[in-house]
Amino acid sequence: MQQITNTILMIRPVKFRMNEETAVNNYFQEEMSINNKEINTKAQAEFDSFVEKLRAVGVQVIVENDVLELDTPDSIFPNNWVSFHKNGSVVLYPMFAENRRRERREEILIRLEKEGFIIKDIVDYTSAEHEELYLEGTGSLLLDRVSQKAYCALSDRAHEDLIIEFCEDFDCSPVIFNAFQTKDGKRLPIYHTNVMMALGENIAIICLDSIDDKKEKKFVISNLKEDKKEIIAISEEQMHQFAGNMLQVIGANGTKYMVMSKAAHDCLTQEQINKIEAHAQILSSDLQTIETCGGGSARCMMAEVFLPKD
Repeated sequence: MQQITNTILMIRPVKFRMNEETAVNNYFQEEMSINNKEINTKAQAEFDSFVEKLRAVGVQVIVENDVLELDTPDSIFPNNWVSFHKNGSVVLYPMFAENRRRERREEILIRLEKEGFIIKDIVDYTSAEHEELYLEGTGSLLLDRVSQKAYCALSDRAHEDLIIEFCEDFDCSPVIFNAFQTKDGKRLPIYHTNVMMALGENIAIICLDSIDDKKEKKFVISNLKEDKKEIIAISEEQMHQFAGNMLQVIGANGTKYMVMSKAAHDCLTQEQINKIEAHAQILSSDLQTIETCGGGSARCMMAEVFLPKD
């Protein structure tokens, strides 16, 4: 079993903008003073530059274009609706925002099969949407694929019943906790686990300050230590610069990279950078428009492909 992969799926946006349906509980999203057409043009430029950087170091990037008619402003974040597993399973997830449900497209799975990946079965949790229960992929679930654990912060987009169901289906142990951010003087749930935590092979970048309950914090730390992860704590301020939204990937000749945005990289201390670089080279890209309007960053844009190949 491997924790990181050299292949990722990315969706190039055609109608990217601030999604009004997700802004109700994604407190990272902000308005921009330019029109939506300009926002999309800027997001496309950031996307293309990011893909180029990944490919330049040997990461296999499968790019699929979004479809204009679907009007899916958040399609650039595919890791929320789908995950791909070593056993040949593809998982489809129930999405909180109605306009995000249109992101689930069969032709994306067909494209992966054309690329030589084997899909043995589809595990579909989307019927939970009828009960208004949600679990948004590897935005919600941080999978330790080697130690068979699923870390998850509860929120409107991560329901405990579905976390347990996923863990039973994929034979892993749930590490469930609550994570908060301060917004207008209130402690409010963080919408996705992967903005406060990133999990690499032997490393965990995590905003421990967001876990208010001492027992829960201890529980998360003990699980990470048990699996020999070096814990790099980030502040809540750094989390707001998307320093928790990273992904470790494999490039050419097995070189490992920790992928993040320029904003995330710029806010790290030299000590934090040194600790990360002991495990992987840092690859960063400017994603300012995507982060501001989308409330997501580098990790959210990459759906890891672990499927077996022909």
